[in-house]
Amino acid sequence: MRLRLGVLISGRGSNLQALIDAASDPTYPAEVALVISNKADAAGLDRARAAGIATLVLRPKDFADKAAHETAMTGALEAAGVGLVCLAGYMRLLSPCFVESWRDRLINIHPSLLPSFPGLDTHEKAIATGVRFHGCTVHYVRVEMDTGPIIVQAAVPVTDDDTPDSLAARVLSQEHNAYPLAVRLIAEGRVTVNGNRVVVRGAGVPEAVIGPVG
Repeated sequence: MRLRLGVLISGRGSNLQALIDAASDPTYPAEVALVISNKADAAGLDRARAAGIATLVLRPKDFADKAAHETAMTGALEAAGVGLVCLAGYMRLLSPCFVESWRDRLINIHPSLLPSFPGLDTHEKAIATGVRFHGCTVHYVRVEMDTGPIIVQAAVPVTDDDTPDSLAARVLSQEHNAYPLAVRLIAEGRVTVNGNRVVVRGAGVPEAVIGPVG
């Protein structure tokens, strides 16, 4: 039985599309069951609808408070039989209650090689500090932002003439590889969380995916 995914989005949904594309292969061990957005005009909703995936818009302003909004999200995810929640450009901080209720069933993709550059403006920070490699990280979500156990990382070189936009584009292409890989490893039962570390069973699993310069 395929692992059912619930994907939370706020915008264009390019990582959602990567998961949809991966799941279009019947041998892929997961499927996108539900896409929830906090914004009715999120372009990612159209991606989901085009693929025949159920969508739901839950605008925070339509609820009495954050707790009520997140209770509605949890109810919808559970009703859809979701076993893993994937944040894909979801631009709202989740409460400790929500995070803990989905502990080890909630993952995120962040545009840096954590623990370097948590938070925003990661590409600008990478260029400003002169790092030679940058990238993305798929990790389990914890209450403290961008601190959860790391599942997959993908690295790209930083070139001398990079701009934040050019670097972001190179990282994004690797995000589209890293997220489906992380979901596959979880769905195949190969991931174990040991404290703040992830152990992946099975030979040949890359610790990093090195992306091209161009």
